[in-house]
Formats: sequence, C-alpha cells, structure tokens
Amino acid sequence: MSIASVAPSPVFEDSLDFPGLSGQADPRLRESIFIYLSVAGSIVPLHILESDSIASVKLRIQTSKGFFVKKQKLVFGGKELARDTSLIQDYGVGDGNVLHLVIRLSDVRSINVRTVCGKEFSFHVDRFRNVLYVKQQIAKQGKGFLDLNDQELFCDDEELEDQRLVEDICMKNDVVIHLLVRKSAKVRAKHVKKDIVVSIDKSVDREEHDLVVRNPSKRDFVLEPLIVNPKVKLPKGIKDLVDATINGLARGLQPIRSVEGSGGAYFMQHSSGEEFLSVFKPIDEEPMAINNPQGLPLSSDGEGLKKGTRVGEGALREVAAYLLDHPKRGQDKGFAGVPPTVMVKCLHKGFNHPDGYSFESGCMKIGSMQKFVKNCGSSEEMGPGVFPVAEVHKICVLDIRLANADRHAGNILVSRDSEQGQIVLTPIDHGYCLPVNFEDCTFDWLYWPQARQPFSKDTVEYIKSLDADKDSELLKFHGWELPLECARVLRISTMLLKKGAERGLNPHAIGSIMCRQTMKKESVIEQIVQEAQEYVLPETSEDTFLESVSGIMDRYLEELYH
Repeated sequence: MSIASVAPSPVFEDSLDFPGLSGQADPRLRESIFIYLSVAGSIVPLHILESDSIASVKLRIQTSKGFFVKKQKLVFGGKELARDTSLIQDYGVGDGNVLHLVIRLSDVRSINVRTVCGKEFSFHVDRFRNVLYVKQQIAKQGKGFLDLNDQELFCDDEELEDQRLVEDICMKNDVVIHLLVRKSAKVRAKHVKKDIVVSIDKSVDREEHDLVVRNPSKRDFVLEPLIVNPKVKLPKGIKDLVDATINGLARGLQPIRSVEGSGGAYFMQHSSGEEFLSVFKPIDEEPMAINNPQGLPLSSDGEGLKKGTRVGEGALREVAAYLLDHPKRGQDKGFAGVPPTVMVKCLHKGFNHPDGYSFESGCMKIGSMQKFVKNCGSSEEMGPGVFPVAEVHKICVLDIRLANADRHAGNILVSRDSEQGQIVLTPIDHGYCLPVNFEDCTFDWLYWPQARQPFSKDTVEYIKSLDADKDSELLKFHGWELPLECARVLRISTMLLKKGAERGLNPHAIGSIMCRQTMKKESVIEQIVQEAQEYVLPETSEDTFLESVSGIMDRYLEELYH
C-alpha cells in the first residue's frame, strides 16, 4: 500500500465536497464537518457529515477520486477505522482532523508483444518483478525469437538495470521504453487503465554483456534464524527456506519492498531471480514503528493499529499463528494452512534505513520471515461463493482461536491445487492476533455463506483436540511467554470455540459472539468477560476466574441458542 506523509503538503484544488454544497443554505451543512485526507503526498479537503458511516465516506472517496472502496484503509489517531457500519464520529473524528488514506494498488501489469514479422504474444507480470524477469518472459513467450542476451531496455534514453522494478517504470503516464535487440520487434506494455508504450528499435552493434546476476566477492548481508531456546529444532522445510533465501541474497538479488500493507514487508528472491521465496517483516518497520517506511506517525502510547496489540510485536504474532496452527512433523502447514514462518535476524542495505546504512556499524533487523505462497489473487478479488466450505471453515477456526483483529478478505490468498485443481485458501498477515482484549475482533468471513454451514465431523474433532494451556506452553518453548492478558484471551476464545462446536453452532454463530456489531456496542464475549470480572474477587486465581467465565458463557449460549 502507499500511505501519504503526515507533513504539510500541497492541497488539491478539487476538494471532496458534497455535490451541490456550495452555500450555507443547504441544511446538510449544519451537521457537516471539514476534515483533511492525507493521500498521495497531498492534503485533500473533505466535507463529511457527522452522521456518515465509514462505508459512506469510503464510497465518496471512490466517487471523487476513483480509489475503490475495497482498496481503501482509513487511519485516524493511530487506529484503523475498520468497522464500516460505525459512524465517523464514533471514532472521535472532528472538524479539522486529518485522516490517512491507505491505498492498495493493483499488482498485475499486462505485457503485449508484437514483432514486425507478425508474431504476437502477451503475458502478465507482477509490478514487483524486475527488468531481468521481464526480459526472461519476453524470451520465453517469444519462443526464442528474442534471445535474453540480445535485450537491452531503455526508458527515456536511460538504460534500465536488470534489478529495476516494473513498479518504478510504471510510475508515470505514457512511459516509452526502447528495447534494443538484434531482431526488429515491437512491444507494448499497458496497465489496465493507463497505457505504457514499449517500442523496440532495430538491432545495433553492441558488445554483448552477461545478464546473469554475478556473485559478490564477499557477503554484504546477514540472515540467520533467531532461536531463543537451544532445544528448538527447526523443521527441514524452514531450514530449506532460510538457505534458499540466503542463496538469493548471495547472488546479489535485492529484497523487494511491497507497496501493500501499512508496514515494511520485503519479498526475498530465489537465486534464479524468477520467483519469490519468502516475505520478511522487520519489527522496526511495523505500522507506527520508528522506521515504518509507509509514512504512518509513531504510536503515542505503544499501542498498535488494532486495539489490544503493541507496536513491535507483530513478528511474534506472525510466528505464533504458524506454531499454533499445529504443523505436523514432516509437513509444512497445519490445519488452517498458515505458511511456514520463523523469526530471523537480517542485515541488508535493501531495507529501510532512515538514518543511513553501514554494514560495519550493524543495522541488524529482527522480524518474521514467511514462505511466499504462489497465488492468483486474494479473496477480495472474487466472490466468496466459489470457495469450498472446508477451506473457509479452517480459517474460521484459526481466527476464532486466535481472536484475530485483522481478518479481511485481502489477507486470504486464493490458489488452486496443482493436482486436483481445487481452490485453496491461505491465511496470511497475523500480526494482530492474540490481542489483550476482544475489542477489535473482525472477521470478514462472518458474512460469507459458508460461515452459516455447520462444521464437518473432522473439523469438530480437531476443535475437540485443542488445548489452550498446551498452546501457551508451546509458544513459551519457542521463546515467547504470552502476557497474562493474551493468554487469557487465547483460553477464553478456545473455550468458546469448543463449547460452540459441541452445541453444533456454525462459524457465523460463534463469530457473532466475538465481534462487535458497532464500534461502541460491546460484543457478547466482552459482556461475558466483564460479568465474570464483576463476579470474582480481585485476588481470585486465573483458573477460578476462567471457571466463572465458563459458567457465564454456558448461560449466554443457552439463552442465545437454546
């Protein structure tokens, strides 16, 4: 994602006003407020109503500026305005305030190739790919007509280096790229909305050069798994992932920073330069962390974008989600399919270093590294009706267990099984799971039709096998002793999941107990916890408190679903 800077910047002339609101005579102005939207490096004046919902504000932004609602994220006062049904005033937004607009951009660029001999072909590339990859695809799609070693790409008379990103080339409209080859051809690349013309000149006499990435004389990077407990033995799959990522860095392939997300996330490349291997997320580049590259301000109190989480703990939660998904010995993934994830320390000039980089001084980054999952997009790009019930339910179980505060359709990847061709859903981005309270729990799947289907027998058996106390011990064994509040949330959410499944409740029924309907109305699970806190004495043990929660939860479930 791209996030605008907070610093003062030029104001767009075309402010986002209500249609027809040009005079004080309009009665709607009596309840309107004037705020500012920080977007694309500029400040946009915006008239809204105090009674506007978050969804209506996003819709007006889409109408005025063309940013699709599904691609928008609004942040105010260090918190995401995540509940679309809540009113703008519920978040404390008032006259003169500044909202940060986070935009998720389309990832795919279409390349159409036409030669003077009449040969035509086309292909798509991810905008995070580099020039070398484009050359390889042209050579491959052209079936040998354009040899890789014969290609030289120029943009505005500037030769493009092999590691230059497609995203950088597509920053301006009507960009012309001159590709010098030994055979005449014409290439035209275009974005879905904005054409980018690529022309190929006739061949010229030039000295051939090796396009293969060369090995540096010595390593100028560090990448190591971060293991706190010496008794922990990394699975072979994670060892292989780390080793392959090291090989890519050793070949000189730079980490590629994603423009998605509100924190720093880097795609680590395979040594061939043709695919991504893993995604690295440094803790110091998390949203509102000190080195966040996306322009978000520092957290004033240490709390993260989601209530109940802390800045700098996202990497721990990413790893915890993988461990608690219970991958079996010899297998990469567990029940819900969370990709293999490990905590690492990494030193590389390609990361965000606002104060400068020096290998000798040590600018080591610590964060989570997760296996990159090949996919055909996220679940927000297609209707959920095509998803298998079992694939949706496995994510429902994970989110309920971990009290996920950030499950939206954009962090569920969609792919197809290579053998049977069936749709597979992969949950990613778990930096806001295991919070200290249930206030910000949000599940997009709550409104999917599959959520109203009953759990299968196998899923119920898996739920019965869950043990929150053993899960806490597992995390402690791997180096993270859950704070008391987080451990309590894990135990209560697991308790609710088990009780709900035992009563035959579907994911929608259980999820509705955990999620607030509006920002100011407490969820049922919050009411249960609050009642238990009022019932027990302050010096009561944790086990006794949870026994009280269990009894009250039984009563609520009986009243709701008798």
